[in-house]
Amino acid sequence: MKNKLKTGITSAGLHILAMALMLCDHLWGTIVPGNDWLTCIGRIAFPIFAFLTVEGYFHTSNLKKYILRLLIFAALSEIPFNLMSGGNIIFPIHQNVLWTFLIGLSMIHLNEKARSGRKPWFILLTACGTVVLGSVAGLLTMADYYHAGVLTVLVFYFFRGRKWWCYAGQLIALWYINTEMLGGLGYIFELFGKEFFFTIQSLALLALVPIWLYRGKQGHHSRFFKYFCYAFYPAHMLILWLIAMAIM
Repeated sequence: MKNKLKTGITSAGLHILAMALMLCDHLWGTIVPGNDWLTCIGRIAFPIFAFLTVEGYFHTSNLKKYILRLLIFAALSEIPFNLMSGGNIIFPIHQNVLWTFLIGLSMIHLNEKARSGRKPWFILLTACGTVVLGSVAGLLTMADYYHAGVLTVLVFYFFRGRKWWCYAGQLIALWYINTEMLGGLGYIFELFGKEFFFTIQSLALLALVPIWLYRGKQGHHSRFFKYFCYAFYPAHMLILWLIAMAIM
């Protein structure tokens, strides 16, 4: 019997990749503005984190502790996020991305509860309801990426799996979210005598490459690594803000 060589990226690998890309994006936004390539590759980070949030829901041994950890670090991240994004301790018009993931997790949990012995019409109604509710919550709370961020989490939930239609659903939904809903800065280029606008945000679709290489393996795991991943978010924002203040 021949042994099949299984290749792929692990959950730990995805975390490290996403953190590195997020750091690049935040470097562009703080101490090295003008280096657009940093924010270009940084667009890839958020979909990976959204995907890992969904995987975390299904792989955690204790959902309450998982949500509590996110809640604690969301609160701890608020001041560093406010300082980095708005230059003040209080920045009410924008909240950090962990609140986005918490809203997404809440919507996933509502869907999972609806699937427990319910009829198909109720499951479909709940799915539609959570899309609307999650979008409204993202907008009203002004969590990072707003409604588009919550919808990105739900995309990886509704199209979770390794079947062709899951891949197609992820690709189409993320294309719409990132090019039509988010849009933003981009570049105009000419091709065959016609001008085209390419949005930087559309580079987020490249996140599907490492995500599709994921094979459900956790990879390196330890208590230190787990909390390092959580602490990296507020810590790196605070450090970048301090450096930015020092060089101004």
